[in-house]
Amino acid sequence: MAQKKILVTGGAGFIGGNFVQHMVHKYPHYEVVNLDLLTYAGDLSKHLHIEYKDNYRFVQIDITNREEITSLFEKEKFDYITHFAAESHVDRSILEPDVFIRTNVLGTQVLLDAAIKYGITKFVHVSTDEVYGELDFDPNTFFTESTPLQPNSPYSASKASSDLLVRAYHETYGLPMNITRCSNNYGPYHFPEKLIPLTISRVLNNQKVPVYGDGKNIRDWLHVLDHCTAIDLVLHKGINGEVYNVGGHNERTNLEVVLTIIRTLGKSEELIEFVTDRLGHDKRYAIDPTKLEQLGWKPMFSFETGIAQTVKWYLEHRDWWERIINRDANVS
Repeated sequence: MAQKKILVTGGAGFIGGNFVQHMVHKYPHYEVVNLDLLTYAGDLSKHLHIEYKDNYRFVQIDITNREEITSLFEKEKFDYITHFAAESHVDRSILEPDVFIRTNVLGTQVLLDAAIKYGITKFVHVSTDEVYGELDFDPNTFFTESTPLQPNSPYSASKASSDLLVRAYHETYGLPMNITRCSNNYGPYHFPEKLIPLTISRVLNNQKVPVYGDGKNIRDWLHVLDHCTAIDLVLHKGINGEVYNVGGHNERTNLEVVLTIIRTLGKSEELIEFVTDRLGHDKRYAIDPTKLEQLGWKPMFSFETGIAQTVKWYLEHRDWWERIINRDANVS
């Protein structure tokens, strides 16, 4: 089988990192190049077990650096790009929106220009359901691929902007592309500032767990390994120019998620601490994944099995997340 070369941007992050490992193991005839700037959320220790593999390499580049990106594409001749690299934490976007615009919009444009210039076979842009805005609490309403984009945070606005750029490059220049929009991910190697790993780490240390507002905001939870198989399928079989929503019909309130973790670990619900709600906090996200399922995707994890697996993983890998928490504490 002919050798293929795939560039995974943001491959030292949470979702991108899991995707790198998925591709390295599943496709030994692919050369997987992991590009990451290694900002605060980037961590290469997750890849120690694949560093020795012949089909994996890492390069440290800022995707907004046009000269270095162009040089990389000139040298490597990539077949595929899966673009994960992005600033992604909503709270940080409220404090520093300019950082999100630079990376998520301008960085995507630099990659798109390189993809056009060097004839990429497929560009998969990994986005988020947050670009659709929010749903009400009617359990019969869902985001579909035709839902209008109505982002409510600087983060989601930057992602919606990059989505529109990718679409425009397809329509204007003929870029072969797909856009995927996923619900909230969880699973191994999730950066400790996000809800599920934050809750696990705090509960294990008998610390208070902050819950925004009344905790009734609803998210549709997707195990990161299910997300990886979805992107793999879209990369290889996605219809050119199409958008695919990735979700698992695993809706839970934030409070339900926290309570599930507390009960799984046998701790007291008194650890919950309700705090002032986030600015512009969307009420509910829920995805209809029918279009992707028709392409052939099916999730492996229910929320119950996925949370149990994730809690077990964090119990078995305390050294990984404790090192990151301690590192960030020392920096601040």
